[in-house]
Amino acid sequence: MTIKNRIKSLLKNKAATTLIENFLSLSLLQVAGYIFPLITLPYLARVIGIDKFGEIAFASAVIIYFETLVNFGFNYTAIRDIAKNRDNIVFMSKVFSTVMAARIILMLISLMVLEICILTIPFFYDNRLILWLTFLYIPGNIMFPEWFFQAVEQMKYITIINVISKLLFTVLVFFVIKEKSDYIYQPLLVSLGFFVSGIIAIIIIRKKFHIQFSYPSIEDIFLAIKGSANMFIVLFLPNLYTNFSTILLRSYGGEIITGIYSSGYRFISLVDSLSLVLSRTFYPFLARRIDKHSLFVKIGFSLSVLASLFLFFGADLLVNIFYTKEFTDSATVIKIMAISPFFLFLMNTYGANYLVLVGAESIFRNIVIFCSLGGFILSWIIVPKYGFMGAAITITIVWGIRGFLTWLYVRRYNNRMTNNI
Repeated sequence: MTIKNRIKSLLKNKAATTLIENFLSLSLLQVAGYIFPLITLPYLARVIGIDKFGEIAFASAVIIYFETLVNFGFNYTAIRDIAKNRDNIVFMSKVFSTVMAARIILMLISLMVLEICILTIPFFYDNRLILWLTFLYIPGNIMFPEWFFQAVEQMKYITIINVISKLLFTVLVFFVIKEKSDYIYQPLLVSLGFFVSGIIAIIIIRKKFHIQFSYPSIEDIFLAIKGSANMFIVLFLPNLYTNFSTILLRSYGGEIITGIYSSGYRFISLVDSLSLVLSRTFYPFLARRIDKHSLFVKIGFSLSVLASLFLFFGADLLVNIFYTKEFTDSATVIKIMAISPFFLFLMNTYGANYLVLVGAESIFRNIVIFCSLGGFILSWIIVPKYGFMGAAITITIVWGIRGFLTWLYVRRYNNRMTNNI
């Protein structure tokens, strides 16, 4: 069969075209989330400086703990449940309502915990304004139920809205942030973008998909939270070494060292996000067709190797393009972590996109617990001594161990299942 005929055959396959459409939509959505900030990077680097970059990175590292608590793994469990029941509007409405209510309750709990931290920890109190403004990202994120569109494999609607919204608020950066003290408006503009996108998204969910919001019972909310507990652990515990490393850097090294690390790590996050795009595109599809997992492996492996080569050989060029001279050391962070895309490929491909889907969440959870606790200890040892390089080394090592352990346990799991047949 010629390449032309293969393409025609592929386009006639509804499942394949849906995957391609969702991959392109998710890619555009994720790229917009990083490309638009990259557009403003040279301007912000010149106006607010590396020290304020460090403050923003510190606040983001703290708030991500609360964001993970509020998400509570619903962006995996709810997608899985809806993907298997897409023809049942009543069921979908119940899941949507329950998840939204649960996330609002968890947000209120998070806000109370943040206030306690601000009132009891002097370091948090001194940075309370940037922490409060960054926390606004969470209600905006709740209002933007990207997970629902992923579950029904209809990402095109939300992608258009989100890209337009991000473009608008990216432009506003150049008009709002004029001097160093204006750095506090950066997280505010990001949050406003999510609010605007979220309002439009809710309207589409109501009008296009006919989802009805109802008030779920306390029992339904409790069961939803209980059912997502394993995924919450999987998503929350890595913060013990990822975002905690940033907090340690801020405590021991100050804003400048934190700014160097976070500006380099930003490009690793971009590649991580693109890896997640592929993972999330296939997730609802694999929930129905796990027999196609080998195809996902081949695609993910190829892209991860290309991404690693690009990061290592392009580190200096990326820093020269997007930052000023005071960010030069950020290239070292990128080079140290250049192997990370391959480790992320192992983690995503054999973790959430396999073990979770075959009902082996407990294995996945245990791997994450082991690696996260090890990473937490390692970060205490390495980060205070080696600064931004220590943070980069810590995360890379832990990702490598977690990736290979996940791959190894999947092999053992499959062998055990084969022997039991």
